[in-house]
Amino acid sequence: MPNANGIPTQDDVKFFKENGYWLSPKIIDDERLSRLRERMERVYRNEFETGTPPEAIWSYEKGHPKTLRKTDMASYADLTIRALAYDPVIGEIAAALTETDTIRFWADQLLHKPEQSGGHASSVGWHQDYTYWKCFQNPETLLTAWVAYDDVDEENGCMMMVPGSNQWGLLNGSDFYEQNLDNQKNGMNVPEGQVFRTMPIVMKAGQVSFHHSLTIHGSGPNISDRVRRSSALHLMTGETRFRYDERHQYLSTKQFIASGGKDGDIVQGDMYPVIYKKGVTA
Repeated sequence: MPNANGIPTQDDVKFFKENGYWLSPKIIDDERLSRLRERMERVYRNEFETGTPPEAIWSYEKGHPKTLRKTDMASYADLTIRALAYDPVIGEIAAALTETDTIRFWADQLLHKPEQSGGHASSVGWHQDYTYWKCFQNPETLLTAWVAYDDVDEENGCMMMVPGSNQWGLLNGSDFYEQNLDNQKNGMNVPEGQVFRTMPIVMKAGQVSFHHSLTIHGSGPNISDRVRRSSALHLMTGETRFRYDERHQYLSTKQFIASGGKDGDIVQGDMYPVIYKKGVTA
């Protein structure tokens, strides 16, 4: 169990290292969750508090209303969502799990899985985040904090983790958008002697799930009458180094290159704000 303030214990850190994920207690209160849900809807209506749109946005004019909605870098557009992305408590938990002194934020996604969306491309295929993050050299320094805006379980399409897959290296077959999860897992080159075992990550609204960039995860459709809303916050430690990869570039990495960043350099700068540094208080 974590400490009273939600920070992982050494046993929790050991669990994260062995299994590739860890679930926090509730650290986002109900009032804040209500604001986040309302701000999410504003972003979907193209109402951008800052005047800056997200890097990529889903809206009702694009696609089927029952498909998964994924909006990249909503933190550009809304200050409430940005405050969550830069949350120092989430940063401190990430630092404890990765046993580092510094955590930087580098990307976020709003994720909305509509109610009764089974059969409408609302699943998330089995994937390792690092498949899409090869612009960074060291996968062990990268992790995601997944913030539940609503209660989530298997009925409304909670995340599923494959325990221990963080230790299998980078596999073939990752596809975020794949809808047939049963067929997909048969195409992943699971190491000999390992078992593709799945664990549902059942959460209460306000809990945060953390996972390693090599941990295989995905989620099924929402067959319930309850919406599933969340933010995925992508974080890195202060040891993360850049690698040029033409296929996997983001606005922040393009800015890093424009500012003089080269292969092997420590990833830093205004586009990668520090959200936690040991011994420094806000």
